[in-house]
Amino acid sequence: MKKIVAGIIALVSFVSVSSAQTIAAADVKSVDGKTVNTSKFTNDGKPIVISFWATWCKPCKKELDAISENYAEWQKETGVKLIAVSIDDSRSSGKVATDAKSHAWEYEVYIDENQDFKRAMNVNNVPHTFIIDGKGNIVWQHNSYAEGDEEHLFEVLKKVAKGEKVTE
Repeated sequence: MKKIVAGIIALVSFVSVSSAQTIAAADVKSVDGKTVNTSKFTNDGKPIVISFWATWCKPCKKELDAISENYAEWQKETGVKLIAVSIDDSRSSGKVATDAKSHAWEYEVYIDENQDFKRAMNVNNVPHTFIIDGKGNIVWQHNSYAEGDEEHLFEVLKKVAKGEKVTE
């Protein structure tokens, strides 16, 4: 009997780990101060990139700048929407809108001052980037940034937009 129960527990654990992860629900603020629940992040069945960043994080800004240079092309080819989520706390969150504007990012920008969304998405450090497929499933994620990473991100994004499985 113990072996049966242990087997069932192992099977249930495997199923829950292998099931698709979706965007966690948490409240964030838009740069104009409106509260938005992240469960409302959608893109009409097209992919979403969620990039966690901070005003004090140079690699974060480099990644978002590199994506920005190609964002119009990425949107045209894949329909992607990029959502930049700052993890700046209340002391530095006032810099978020200024940073986004000075870098001319054409992204939706939100602030996760209490870091509830960050914790719910298991983000330990920034930059941390997720690709969400058109069904709302997290299909890829990457932590850190090195020059050229945006090219790999775009290759994965093209697969996701075509409905292909991402194996990496």
